Amino acid sequence: MKAARTSRLGAAAADNNVAAGVWWMLLTTVLFVCVTAIVRYLGSDIPASQAAFIRYLVGCFLVLPTLVPLFRLRPSGSAMGLFALRGVVHGIAVTLWFYAMARIPIAEVTAIGYTAPIFVTIGAWVFFRERLHARRIAAVCIGLLGALIILRPGFQAVQLGALAQLAAAPLFAASFLIAKQLTRQASAGAIVGMLSIFCTITLLPGAIVNWREPSWEELAWLSLTAVFATAGHYTLTRAIHAAPLTVTQPLGFLQLVWAAILGMMAFGEPLDPFVFVGGGIIVAAATFISHREMLASRRSQTPTSLETKS
Repeated sequence: MKAARTSRLGAAAADNNVAAGVWWMLLTTVLFVCVTAIVRYLGSDIPASQAAFIRYLVGCFLVLPTLVPLFRLRPSGSAMGLFALRGVVHGIAVTLWFYAMARIPIAEVTAIGYTAPIFVTIGAWVFFRERLHARRIAAVCIGLLGALIILRPGFQAVQLGALAQLAAAPLFAASFLIAKQLTRQASAGAIVGMLSIFCTITLLPGAIVNWREPSWEELAWLSLTAVFATAGHYTLTRAIHAAPLTVTQPLGFLQLVWAAILGMMAFGEPLDPFVFVGGGIIVAAATFISHREMLASRRSQTPTSLETKS
């Protein structure tokens, strides 16, 4: 009798955690769409490298409290090297993302961005010699097919913005894989904080070369993107901790829905059915890969592939 009651209580707690994870993930999709909407609203008037620099400079101040314990511990030279390398890779990816956001529909940027977990799987095989079974290889191929459905090369002109976002996806994946290495040497807060610092340093030269005097309105909007992005990474972490990946990953597809609705209502962007079909295929493939990674992590600590956002 007591065992049955304990079992019921455990099941209820698990259900509550899943429900909390769902709500955290729903909030995450809204926050990240807010980031994309602001960048789309600002458009190409402000250079991508400058816009990204301002966003991360503000982000540095937001995450500053997380860096205090790190400086007390004095990270090793190898850790600092990885922090710097990740900052360079992520900084280039963010610049490409800002460039894409100013030039192609929000929904298309969002859908192509779903390919990042696919590239994480490929990178884990190339750099960490993680085994790729037939099912994972099939999922990777299906995910890339989804990207081709969105881009439709040969059937329409592939825009520079789409190519920029497609180039950003493997760079975001590389950033995540470096973060995987860093988790053995630093806390999550320190990793996020150092990313903001080294991204800011990486983006500084491009911002100086392309600098133009931003208006107070532009500074306010870019500061808001830093707030929304930081909050989004926090809610995403809460969602991942509360619920299984097989629950949270498919919910990420809602970001495409919000993006399409927002793009149509705020910017007059047409709804492209190919973007939804391709995006759905990519999310299905990424969900399967994440499920396999979650199973493998019980044996070899394989990481998730969700946290590849800008």
